[in-house]
Amino acid sequence: MVKVSIGVPVYNVAEYLRQCLDSIKQQSFQDFEVIMVDDGSTDNSFEICQEYVFKDKRFKLYHQENKGLAGARNTCLKHMNGEYVTWVDSDDVVELSYLERLVEVQVKTQADIVNCLYYSVTKERNIYYDLRSISPNLEILELSVQEIMLNFINNRYFIAPMWGSLCKSQLYKGVYFPQGLLYEDNGTKFKLYMRANKIAIIPEGLYGYRKNENSIMGKATSDSLIKELNRLRKDTIGNREKLIYYVEVANIRVEEIHKEYLRNLDDHIAVSRLSERDKQKYTQFIKNYERKLLQCWQ
Repeated sequence: MVKVSIGVPVYNVAEYLRQCLDSIKQQSFQDFEVIMVDDGSTDNSFEICQEYVFKDKRFKLYHQENKGLAGARNTCLKHMNGEYVTWVDSDDVVELSYLERLVEVQVKTQADIVNCLYYSVTKERNIYYDLRSISPNLEILELSVQEIMLNFINNRYFIAPMWGSLCKSQLYKGVYFPQGLLYEDNGTKFKLYMRANKIAIIPEGLYGYRKNENSIMGKATSDSLIKELNRLRKDTIGNREKLIYYVEVANIRVEEIHKEYLRNLDDHIAVSRLSERDKQKYTQFIKNYERKLLQCWQ
């Protein structure tokens, strides 16, 4: 059995794809397979993926009609054979020691899930962050499921994304990504944490995250922004309510997690770009929703 399966969903990323795949191919840890799923790309992303398949038998390529990121990840899971699973988005990059450090820390801590932290990739430069607020001495953190679930909502450790982590493949049994939702990571990864006995966090920026400059939010006009925010809030609320349900059933620090959820209801930066009238509407929506939650939790 191969040690690590790397899932790479691909959709119209020809500009960055070779940089991503090269950063994987050149890993210092080499016992891996790469499962690439081309999700109906209309540029030459599929042809670029083929180049790597022809040159390296560890790279495997599947094509499907467009199903979105979640659909591509679900297809990746069907073809993975590794003892561990990690994800790399096809416009991102990873440090050459990415896999080596994740595997090394897993062996040392015997954690079921190992997360690393990230740096930002832009066209001009890479931006690295001071991580001492997370770990003052930059020591590896070992956390329980209870601690992780409490911090999942405020994302203090940036633990919600699927990428940047190494997870035992057996934890994925019965797990799938919900299609058609924004930020589907938030409605999925917590399920893996709840199955884990121990989670470790490496306070090192090993994953290079590229913010999508052409995202819907980034291009939205003032007229369409409120509509997109409402869609975002609807999907985010759906993901969070799913998490709340699970922690209530499992009785994991329920009261604390309820309070943390309320504190983080209105945290999207795009709200500042709304007109005053739309800000008032959005704020009223949040207040009404908060009242409903409090009524349910009494």
